[in-house]
Order: sequence, then C-alpha cells, then structure tokens
Amino acid sequence: MAKVVFIHDPETPNLPRSISKTVTIKGSQILEIQGYSLTKGMGVGKYISSDPFSVGGHLWEIQFYPDGKKNDESGDIYVSLYITLVSKCEKDVRGWFEYVLLDENGNKWYRTRNCFKMMEKDKRWMAGPYTLLPGGNGTIGYTDFYKRTELEASQLIKDDRLTILCSVGVVKTSFDSPKTFTQPLPLSDLGQSYVHLLECKEGSDVSFEVDGETFYAHKLILSTRSPVFKAQFFGPLKEENSRCIRIEEMHAPVFKALLHFIYCDVIPDLNLKCVNTTMTQHLLAAADRYEIEKLRLFCEARLCENIAIDTVASSLALAEQHGCIKLKSTCLEFIGLPKNLEVVMQTDGFKNLKESCPAVIEELLKSVAQLGDHSSVSWYERVAKICSPGKRLLVCFLQNRVIEDDANEKHAKG
Repeated sequence: MAKVVFIHDPETPNLPRSISKTVTIKGSQILEIQGYSLTKGMGVGKYISSDPFSVGGHLWEIQFYPDGKKNDESGDIYVSLYITLVSKCEKDVRGWFEYVLLDENGNKWYRTRNCFKMMEKDKRWMAGPYTLLPGGNGTIGYTDFYKRTELEASQLIKDDRLTILCSVGVVKTSFDSPKTFTQPLPLSDLGQSYVHLLECKEGSDVSFEVDGETFYAHKLILSTRSPVFKAQFFGPLKEENSRCIRIEEMHAPVFKALLHFIYCDVIPDLNLKCVNTTMTQHLLAAADRYEIEKLRLFCEARLCENIAIDTVASSLALAEQHGCIKLKSTCLEFIGLPKNLEVVMQTDGFKNLKESCPAVIEELLKSVAQLGDHSSVSWYERVAKICSPGKRLLVCFLQNRVIEDDANEKHAKG
C-alpha cells in the first residue's frame, strides 16, 4: 500500500493532511484447452476465450490465438495470448498482468525471451502497471507469446491439453481528506420514548390484571409485536370485552418484563448475574405463550449459559414443554456427565422432571449411555435410579446389550 502525505509545513505535524491510498485488487482465471491439436487451423486472428471474470469492478477475459493474432514476417507461427478488458470504462484503468502456463503437476511456467522457466513456489511474476484508456476495450498481451512448434514440443502440453493461468491486478487510488467540520449525530432514543409511553399510560386502551397488579398498554403496539395479541385484539375471534384482561398463571414481575421487551426490544436486567434463573425461566414461558420469538431465544441462550446443579432439571422440563432444542440438548449433556448425574438426581427439580416429563427420561438415558462408563456395574445402578420401576427394564436391556457386545468383541479378537 502506497501512502502519499501532503502537509503545509513538515515542522507542524498537527496541520490538516490529505492521504492518497493506492492498493492493488487481484483476481485470476484459468483457461484449460482440451483437445489442443484440434484448435490448429482456426485461422489467423481467431481465438478461444475464457468466461468473463470480475476484478476491481471490471470484467476481463483470456484470449488465446492458436494460429496467432497476426501473420509473422518470418513465416513462423506464434501463438498469441491476451487479457482483454471486456467491460467499457469511463476512466483510465491501471493494472498489473501475469501470464503463466501450468504443467500437469500445477507448477507455473512463465515466458522469457528464449524459453519457459518454472516459477519458484509462492513467487509471482507480473508486468506493469499498464494504463488502459477509456472509450473502448483494452487489450494487454503478446502477439508472439511463443513459437507454436516449440510450445508443442515442451512438457506443457500433456494429453493434448494446455492450461493457461492469467492474473489481473487492478490499481485503485482513494483519498482521505480532513473533515474540517464535524457534528456528532444523536443516538436513537426511540426505545426510551416507548418505555416512557408505557410508564405514563398516555393513550392506553387496554389494561391487564396480573397477580393483583394492573398494567396499562396500547393494543396497536402489542399487536405489532405479538401474533397472539394481534389475534386477541383484531382477529376474527377477537374478544368483545378486551379493555380489561385478566392474565392467569403468571407473576406480575414477569409480565412487567414482558411488556418492557415488547415496547423497547430489550430487557437490561436480564444481562445481570443477580437476575435468578427462575425469573428467566418464567419469562421464557411467557415469551412462548405470546409467540415473541426473539425474547424466547434470548432467554434460552441465557439459561444455556447459566446451567447449574439445582436448576438444570427444571430448565430441562421447561425446554421439553416449550420446544427449546438447544436448551434441551445442553441440559441433557450436563446431567449425563458422571460427576453431575447423582447430585442432580437428589434435587427436587429432578423428582418433578420424572413426574411431569417421563418421555425425556429415556432421552436422558441415551445421553448417559454416551457419556458413562459402560464397564462399571455401579454405572447401571446409577442409571436405574433415573427410571421409574416400569422403565428399569430398559436399563437391564442396555446392560445386557453392552455385555453381549463385549463378549462378541472378545470372541472376534480371539
């Protein structure tokens, strides 16, 4: 990158300065000619071209002339190779160009005056920069790229195939001028305005009675954020008396947090470690109840980050009831660890999990089976404690299957 700095006085570096930044934007294309021998005799000035490729905001293509672009005065036939600017430009285009041939092993061979030489690994050979003028297509290349007979006698044509790699580097210049006058833009306060609207109750047209507390809100805002509220207020089955609504089975602080998120799209306190997991669990259930997907995902991520022995079972039950796949898999993996399993099983939350979500116990068994020590009898005893009496047959089946697999393995080794 080249930087040209203009200053009024070199002894006063604090003066305004303009910076010119010049960089090269590179791109490459391969033209593989299969059946090379069949291209001879196409005629002077006729070529095979690659698909157009874009570099530096311009379209380019490779053009290969098997019989040459022009007749040579000596009578020899030279193949011609060019890179052509396909798209028209309004300004000068400056660029670097590279033309190499690839052998069957992918090695690069570049043109010299009398022969081709193999390029060292990770090295580049580029010619230029050249300037292509506006007003038409620009072409850069070699009319006498190489004598055809010598090219065909080289190792660069294998199985009647010739592979050409051409690269383009477009030179771009930009200027950074000093900004004499700057004025910082004000930050958005839309969220604060909506929170103020919620708190001052101005224009409210609906109220909610939740756990002995009353909250005032605006139907239009609630309907915009929640499909459930939209159907309740404006759908075909809307409630006729929707001025005052009683919310059952929800705590007032949870509903307050739900309204706050609806109005300003953020729950600041949820990011604090002091906010307990139980509050987050209740808020996730409320978000699912009113189909506020962003809040549901936010709570799910928060619960995944704060998995703990005393709350993991209740979080697993919550994940099962509300379809939280990520939270569910995280809880199963946490409980399935041998160091956590027995401790979690002693919690009240695990006892409630066995009663409320019996299906998830079988999934827990699979998780334990993947993480546990199958060779230990005590492992099966611990697993059996997970299940109700009717499910312990599954543990016996797993134990017999593992023992059988071990026997087969020993028999195979013998």
